[in-house]
Order: sequence, then C-alpha cells, then structure tokens
Amino acid sequence: MNDSPGWATPGSTPSDGERPGTDGGAQQPSTPPAQPEQPARAEQPKQEQPAQPEQPAGDPKWSAEQPPPGQWSSPGQSPEAPQAQPQPTAGWGQQPAGPYGGQYGPQYGYPGGPGQWGPPPAAKPGVIPLRPLGLGEILDGAVATMRTHWRSVLPITLVVATLVQVISVILQKFMLDDLTVATSEDVSTEEMIDTLGSTLATSAVVQFIQVLGTIVVTAMLTMVFSRAVLGQQSSVSDAWRESRPQLLRLIGLTLLLAFGAILLGAVLILPGILADNIGLGIVGFLVWLPLLIWLGVRFSLASPALMLEKSTVLKAFARSSKLVKDTWWRIFGITLLTSVLAFFISMMIVAPFQFIGIIVFGGGLESMEAGSDMGNWGMLVVPAIGLIIAQTIVMPFQSGVTVLLYVDQRIRREGLDLELARAAGLENYGTTGG
Repeated sequence: MNDSPGWATPGSTPSDGERPGTDGGAQQPSTPPAQPEQPARAEQPKQEQPAQPEQPAGDPKWSAEQPPPGQWSSPGQSPEAPQAQPQPTAGWGQQPAGPYGGQYGPQYGYPGGPGQWGPPPAAKPGVIPLRPLGLGEILDGAVATMRTHWRSVLPITLVVATLVQVISVILQKFMLDDLTVATSEDVSTEEMIDTLGSTLATSAVVQFIQVLGTIVVTAMLTMVFSRAVLGQQSSVSDAWRESRPQLLRLIGLTLLLAFGAILLGAVLILPGILADNIGLGIVGFLVWLPLLIWLGVRFSLASPALMLEKSTVLKAFARSSKLVKDTWWRIFGITLLTSVLAFFISMMIVAPFQFIGIIVFGGGLESMEAGSDMGNWGMLVVPAIGLIIAQTIVMPFQSGVTVLLYVDQRIRREGLDLELARAAGLENYGTTGG
C-alpha cells in the first residue's frame, strides 16, 4: 500500500492475507469462490482449464475473473458491488473521491476529472476578475467600463471637455487676436520677446484650465470605476457626491506634483542657464528628466489612493510609494503603453480637424507660415471640436487604467479581492474557494 497522505492505491492490489507466506491466501470474503489450491502453474495441465484465460507466469495470486476496465474495486470489495458515485466538488482544496476509490490531495485533482489541475476561476462581479490582473485585463477592464457604464462616463467627460475647450477658445481669441509672427529680417528683439511671451502665457493659461478639467474628470471617474469593479451602476450625481469632499485635496495634490517638477527642474537646469554654460544645462536636464519620470511613476497611484481611501495628500503620496515599491518597471511599462495609445488615438482624431481648420479657415499653409489669422474663429473652433471628441475618449481610458492599476496592486499586496468580494455580495468568498 502507498502510505503517502491523501492518496490511495488506484488499483485492486492483493491484501496482506494473499501475499505468499501468509495465512488466509486461499480465499477472501465477498469474492467469487476460490479455485482449489493447485500446484505450480508449470505442473498443471493446460487442458484442465479450457475456459480460463491464460494468466501471466509467476502471478498465481491474481483471481481468474477480473472486473472490466475502468471499474477497479478497493481491496476486499466484490466486483459485483456497485461503485460509489463521486461526490461533487466542494471547492478549492476539497476534491471528491476519484473513480479509483481514492481521495486525491487537498489541492490537486486528476486530469479530466471533477477537480482539474490548478485553482478554479476567480469571481468576476464587475469588469475585472478578483485576482491579480495582467496587462490585457487592465486595458480590457478600462474599455469595458467605458462601454458598459457609458451613461455615466460619457456625460462626465463630454461636459468637462466641452467647458474646457470653450474657455480655452475664448482666451486664445482675445490673447492672440493682435498677435502676429513677423518674418522679416528687421524684426526687433523686443517684438520677438513680446511674441514669445504672449504665446507662452496663452499656452500656460490653456494648460492650467485643462489640468483643472482633468482633475474633475479624474475625481468623478475614479468613483465610477470603483463601482464598476463591483458590478454596480453609478450615476453622474452619485459620482459627483462621492468625489466632491476630496476634490480640493486632489487639486492640491496635482498642484504639488507640478510645483515639485518645476522646482526640481529649476535646481538642476537653472544653474547652467545662469552661468551661461550650455554643457552644464544639458547635464542638468539629463539628470532632471529621468528623475522626473521616476518620481512620476512612484506617485502615479496617489490620486486613486486619495479618492478611494479618503486620505490626506501626504498619506496618498506615502500609499502610492508603498504600492509601487518593487513593481516600478511594471507600472512604468503599463503607464507608458497607455500614454502612447492615448497619444495616437488623440492624433488620429484631432489631426483631420486641424487640417480642415487650416485649409478652410486659415488660408492654407502659406498663411499659417506668415503668422496671420492665428486668432481666426474657425482656426480655433474646428480643432477644439476634435479635442473635445479625443478627450471624451482618452480621459476615461487613462483614468480607468490608473484606477485598475491601484486595485491590482492592492490585490497583490493586501488581499483587496476579499474585501471587494464581500462588498459585491459574494458570500463565503475565499473560505471554500468560491
């Protein structure tokens, strides 16, 4: 017999009483009547057993009648006795008795049987399964939320993107109305500085408005995605009500990140500029850029941590740093891929609108090179329409990936799947493998 724990012999092996040199080997209970004890097979004439199949040499202890294949019985059980039906699988770690009459191990089944190799599928109450996620599952979860919960996602992004672009177009119209780019050689230095300063000021104001709009969208979409993980619907009013208490903190977190990036760049790059040393400035930039990327990825999960854990700004930074630790490259790769996809989607949408604005309202490429009609309403409105469409698609996609990355890291490190299962109403999840 095999003494391994949780295992039983798959065949009908002889009992201890049937082994050579032991008593009781003549017959065993509940089996067909044993044949009279006979001399060795070599001395027994073959004509006396015309109906018996030929037995292998050296195996006199096996019965002449064997049960059909696939119905092996346990030792001491008659071949005619009905086999016990396998019990249904009770869950992960509790496999039923197999067809061989034995109990397989607590974590393994047998190929093709009720207990398959490996763990059972994870529960999926919402857009993602409650287990550590792969890249495809994160991207698919973000797209599935946009598709399934579009009644909540679309109004949020469309309204915010429209407001941002309307304000941006109005500001650009009045700030760039009198701005022309002179191309003649007699342009003075003051005119060049004024032109550059006006352009940078306009860009800074527009970017600031877009950042504020992105913060609002991120705050509200975080709540939508958190409910989508549980398979629950979320209206626009619900998302606004849940995100509003943390909105000011999210604005502070975003501004703090921007201020930190600018301050870091000033410390590393500004000395080279002030010293009129181009080489020192380039070295400072080469140090600033990778450091900025490293810090950006390390604090990339601060926004969902702030919104979903109702924490403070500093605690959100600490939580993000803890969740990203030892998985920086994975999160960097997923974030980079998401940014590249978002960029190409935006370009595919915005580029045709910009081309139409230049050709129809801007007087062609020659007029654009001359710097005229930069404040033309058509040149501003048509590309803004493309930006509204692009941001309506891109913003929820990027926000969804960030939220699902946060959920994935908490599942891997803190067992958040158990809490999510209970919140989704899955009873006894994690106790019996359900």
